[in-house]
Amino acid sequence: MQTTPQTVLKFIVGAAIATAVLFLVWYFSSIVVYILVSAVLAVMGRPLVKRLSELHIRSWRVPRWLAALVTLVVIWAIFATCFSLFVPLVFNKINQFAHVDFTAVMESIGEPLARAQHDLQRLFSLPESTFSLSEELTDALRGIIDFDSLNRVFSSIINVVISSVIAIFSISFITFFFLKEEGLFYTMVTSVFPEHYHENITRALDSVTLLLGRYFTGILSESLLLTIAVSLVMMAFGMKTADAAFIGLTMGIMNVVPYAGPLIGGIFSVFVGIVTPIEGMPVGHTVLVIICSLLVIKGLDDFVLQPTLYSERVKAHPLEVFLVILIAGSLAGIVGMLLAIPSYTVLRVFAKEFFSQFSLVRKLTEKI
Repeated sequence: MQTTPQTVLKFIVGAAIATAVLFLVWYFSSIVVYILVSAVLAVMGRPLVKRLSELHIRSWRVPRWLAALVTLVVIWAIFATCFSLFVPLVFNKINQFAHVDFTAVMESIGEPLARAQHDLQRLFSLPESTFSLSEELTDALRGIIDFDSLNRVFSSIINVVISSVIAIFSISFITFFFLKEEGLFYTMVTSVFPEHYHENITRALDSVTLLLGRYFTGILSESLLLTIAVSLVMMAFGMKTADAAFIGLTMGIMNVVPYAGPLIGGIFSVFVGIVTPIEGMPVGHTVLVIICSLLVIKGLDDFVLQPTLYSERVKAHPLEVFLVILIAGSLAGIVGMLLAIPSYTVLRVFAKEFFSQFSLVRKLTEKI
């Protein structure tokens, strides 16, 4: 396509509008998150609303507002059930960590640490009198998990609870109206743009809803399967049900963060195994069981499930997805990696609708 002054001007105006929109999204990020979460919940609950709205008793038909309210209650009941199952495990484990005797823990893995220290001293030519791996690990663990840090954790939990109450109320209120009035979310978005762009915006929202719906459904299914698989494998090796479920839950939740999440979850799972080893099994063998089990399960997950989830579900090349996640992680850390794929998907869809005249955009969006 030949570049003309009109094309350049259109691109500049579009880029300026996109920059302004992105700035507003960043400035009101919490409100935007509430709206997006509500939109996702509305998409999930819409089939139930439709079914309930079609019910009738004699001449009385279930009103749309009642169907929306019942659906909202069902959604939160599912979330509440999940939290009621797993929250006690988390607080029980925090209480165990608060009373850990790190010296005893280090003594239980003294032999593997001694071998590791010997290898490190030989590799880096460290003098024996100035370096002790067990003391270094003990000091590090005490620095990470002590009463002061736990108090800070509990203080932050209180702040999170307060913020969560506000978020739950806001999301519930918005979701109810999204469920009650079909098309309300589309109306809110299209009203921001000039009328001659409404058709493009509607098409883009249809594509975004489809792709993100597939992505979130896939990643939740993957995390659930990973939680169950890890828990069952740990129990098969003789680990207590509570500890196995906690490790499975940790891996399932951290798996939501691409690439870095499973590594962090694996490190934390190994620490759990050190603190509470499998009954009748040395700590070193427990750690080996956890590491080998997670490597096998994550290997199957990475080579079987994730290529489909991160590539095919959002219609992007695996290398493209990997680079986007790396860039987002360097800019915004874990949160950036968590939001990288959904954000990139939205940007690609809107770029296809408004900037398809550029060859780079056509190349990046040809599969959508």
